[in-house]
Amino acid sequence: MAQSCAAALSSTAIFAAFCNHFPAESHSSSLRFSPLRLRKMIVSSNRERKCEKFGVKAAYTSDYSSLDDCESTWKGIWSIRNDLEVPSSPYIPTYAQGEQGGGPPPMLLGRFQNVLSQLFQHRIIRCGGPVEDDMANIIVAQLLYLDAVDPNKDIIMYLNSPGGSVTAGMAIFDTIRHIRPDVSTVCVGLAASMGAFLLSAGTKGKRYSLPNSRIMIHQPLGGAQGGQSDIDLQANEMLHHKANLNGYLSYHTGQTLEKINEDTDRDFFMSAEEAKDYGLIDGVVMNPHKILQPVAAAAGQ
Repeated sequence: MAQSCAAALSSTAIFAAFCNHFPAESHSSSLRFSPLRLRKMIVSSNRERKCEKFGVKAAYTSDYSSLDDCESTWKGIWSIRNDLEVPSSPYIPTYAQGEQGGGPPPMLLGRFQNVLSQLFQHRIIRCGGPVEDDMANIIVAQLLYLDAVDPNKDIIMYLNSPGGSVTAGMAIFDTIRHIRPDVSTVCVGLAASMGAFLLSAGTKGKRYSLPNSRIMIHQPLGGAQGGQSDIDLQANEMLHHKANLNGYLSYHTGQTLEKINEDTDRDFFMSAEEAKDYGLIDGVVMNPHKILQPVAAAAGQ
């Protein structure tokens, strides 16, 4: 009994301290004091002010107190917008989303108004960063889309890649050969390994590099583990990729297969001029207005 009385007194003391902390509310006779309700009102008001700051017009809940903060509300709305993107990619142009009926509302189209989407509307795409499956899937979709829009206009692909997955790179390479438009490749920065292979895979006569770019070719890299049979299988797969890539490089460059095998045994770096002499590219872009402008004009006609 004594413990119950002590607990009640302790609760009363805590409640009194709360009332002293909010004197205006505690002296109100028309509204019964509720610390929990007041806390919800303050938090809700702060969240509404934050929402106005971020321009969020709606939250998909009827109870603000069920959300951790307004930032999560803002992200939640945008995550729903991400679900509306098919496919979800910053490279998809605005008109590809179906502006004339059937597409997302105009408020969502503003998200795609960025440099990459504007370049894509002019049939300019980029292969930047490591070559991997997600990037390859995006580029393949872009190439197929541009082929469907107009098979007679050139496509320009800018490459700045250290290389990556052989199978992902071959997906891009096969798509370049599969579509009808010519694909002009331009190296900016670095095209190494699979990046250099894709650079050489452009339409002959339309493969370029900026003057200070570096280009490197070498044999496929990898490792093997497991039993002897497993190691033999993986080693044979690497030998297959090496022979396949070197065969295409020989065709793209005009070099003999023996020279390609010798040069790719180790990392073989080249300047833009050396890559031109080697046959990986067709020209070094010293004046883009004279070289790339005709290609861009052909792509935009």
